[in-house]
Amino acid sequence: MRHISVSELKSYLEKSQPAPNLVDVREPWEYQICHLANSKLIPMSQIMRVMNELDPQQEHVLICHHGVRSQRVGAFLDQAGFSNVVNLQGGINAWAREIDPHMPTY
Repeated sequence: MRHISVSELKSYLEKSQPAPNLVDVREPWEYQICHLANSKLIPMSQIMRVMNELDPQQEHVLICHHGVRSQRVGAFLDQAGFSNVVNLQGGINAWAREIDPHMPTY
């Protein structure tokens, strides 16, 4: 699993074609407050159930509130054979602080 800062992700999203699969592993109530555009909500508790719907070769950037849950999910996916997993360091909280100060926080 690789790790990426919010500033690196912002730059990467502006340039990458195709864009990586943004997977938000927080709970639905958290996602409703704030999330990155084009991210897909798959709560951490549901990853095992739906991971067969994800392409193990595709790049998946995992997002949570501070980067802890997403790191755990990334380690799980790595062990399951996913080859291109990226953890967003600092999570959506860091994105709101450093990239989008107008984003709601909690």
